[in-house]
Amino acid sequence: MKLGDIRNPENVTINFSRLSVLLISVLVFSCSSKKENLLIQKKTSLTELQFTVEEAHDWTNLFKRTSGWFGGDGIFTIPLSGVDSAGSEAKGTTLVLFSDSLIGEINDGKLDTPFVMINNSIALISGVEPKASNVSFHWPLDEQNTPKSLFVPSTQNSNLGEYYWLGDGFVNQEKGNDIYIFGYRITTTEAETFNFKEVGNTLIILPSGSRPPFKEQRQLDTPFYIEGNPESTGSFGAGILVNTRDAGALSPDGYVYIYGVKGIKKGVMVARVTPKEIEQFQLWEFWDGNGWQSDMMKAASIADRASNELSVTPLKDGRYAMVFQTDGIGSNVGLRLSLSPEGPFGPIIPIWNASPDLKEGKHLFSYNAKVHTNLSKPGELLISYNINSFDFFADVEILPDFYRPRFIRVEIGE
Repeated sequence: MKLGDIRNPENVTINFSRLSVLLISVLVFSCSSKKENLLIQKKTSLTELQFTVEEAHDWTNLFKRTSGWFGGDGIFTIPLSGVDSAGSEAKGTTLVLFSDSLIGEINDGKLDTPFVMINNSIALISGVEPKASNVSFHWPLDEQNTPKSLFVPSTQNSNLGEYYWLGDGFVNQEKGNDIYIFGYRITTTEAETFNFKEVGNTLIILPSGSRPPFKEQRQLDTPFYIEGNPESTGSFGAGILVNTRDAGALSPDGYVYIYGVKGIKKGVMVARVTPKEIEQFQLWEFWDGNGWQSDMMKAASIADRASNELSVTPLKDGRYAMVFQTDGIGSNVGLRLSLSPEGPFGPIIPIWNASPDLKEGKHLFSYNAKVHTNLSKPGELLISYNINSFDFFADVEILPDFYRPRFIRVEIGE
């Protein structure tokens, strides 16, 4: 029943007292239900958001390091309990995923030894307080004790020389609490600036309870990479919303929503599947703008001007907040609002300008903003974004700690 559909019963004559009591009870219940619905849906605007924002220096400083891991991008966070709500891992552990990572030593602001770049690494955070004693960084070593990547493509479609950048992931409580992570197979190209290209999309599965270096991992090729012209090329795994009761979702419907990004306009797509059926790729559904259907090529753009990594987070007022770096690479962190995980999403609401972080070098840029829900406090969005350089290897020699995440706190108003 829609709000306002209850008719006024004043013209009805009731002669039975029991029926009168019953009718009054129904009306009271209906009014109560109306009130609850109003409370749930009190914020329906897609253009306005009351918020305050400030730098989260404690989280930024946690990743400012001078020994071992001292830089990396990506930074997706996965609560190992499977519950992705504010503060859910206060007594648990969060898995942090990094893509390209720097290992070495910094002394007096300068590189003390040659650094090593690996394609991915992880950290484990105990609890939700940003203290150095709560975090550990992990990567394997080869026979010469040289750092190497944790995840290397080994699927049927993989080719020698390819490597992984990591997408988002989640603990699948319907698959024995195994961890499912999206991996993008990347190959090197001859381009001068961005000399890399995605060539495939995979799922990396870590058995429940496994520890780095995750020797028992499984890898599955997926059909969720779209290869085409610059307008249509895209992939899924840019962000995940686990909208289940077990994950602590506010309005659970039993699906996992997997977001993808395509084209030079950074259009956002969305797919959904139940956690139990995630490996049955033929059962995935894609939003075409009007409904869910099985053809990935008909997936509609539910937003544009996003970044290749993003997040979609339920707010207590019933809305969903998509957070991203506006236009993929730029100084602005943007937010769009929707009333459902599939949109439509409203216009960009600017929430932060990262320009002060870019003043140290003329080649620096920021990218890939996203929310870390389980590390946030109630009523807050803890957001990270990464810093990189168009002249990476020159800048890392003079600014060795630039390549790491920065954090902000967005407090949502009532």
